[in-house]
Amino acid sequence: MITVRITAALAAALVISGAVAIGPAATPARAYGPASCVPGNPTQPTAEMFATNNTATITDPADPRLSDQLSLFELEVNATALTELALPVGSQLLDGVFWSSDSGTTTYERSRRFQLACTDFKNLCWVADDIRVRDNQESVLTFEYLPGEDSRANGFTVTVPGIDRARFHDALIADPVVRDKLGGGSVTQDGSLILVADRGDMTLVRDFVTGLGAAWNSDAVVYGDREFVHSTGTSALACSL
Repeated sequence: MITVRITAALAAALVISGAVAIGPAATPARAYGPASCVPGNPTQPTAEMFATNNTATITDPADPRLSDQLSLFELEVNATALTELALPVGSQLLDGVFWSSDSGTTTYERSRRFQLACTDFKNLCWVADDIRVRDNQESVLTFEYLPGEDSRANGFTVTVPGIDRARFHDALIADPVVRDKLGGGSVTQDGSLILVADRGDMTLVRDFVTGLGAAWNSDAVVYGDREFVHSTGTSALACSL
């Protein structure tokens, strides 16, 4: 369960008192920082981010590094988010499995899923790029929640209960199409698989999930803008636009 880190009272105080400065608008039609909070509920998440400080390739699921709670990393990311006018409201510890087509290897990884409120695409990108540079990451995955009909909703995330890390790992390795399309996924501490994918791959993901013997729940699908912020990609460049 995602742990709330900042109370509604504190968030409201930040917004009302102006304790968090509001920067220039990203575009004339959009606002960010406190101006992008959900009206009446400043702690309601508007985006999420998947990040880690790990740079090693870990192939042994019993590696002691996979027991790291990433508590200090969580504090560092929360502080970074606040400096970029994003409001951290929750963090969830994850066990990930990721495939590299470049090296042809899989790696296990501890990471965290951060939920952010009062956040849109621009300061979300800033937060992710700050973390990428500081922790020497190839990329950081961000996801801004959007209505399904929004033209920017290029991706989706789905949470599937009852799939542990070992089961996901074996299925991912056995399916070269899925592993190349997804690149990996994460499992919560209570055994729910989280997948973030391109919207065009929904049928592929659904078939993969049902092939694991799990039920596909359309109500668990959340649409949004899925981006990998990395040093040479358009996502990182977009932070300064």
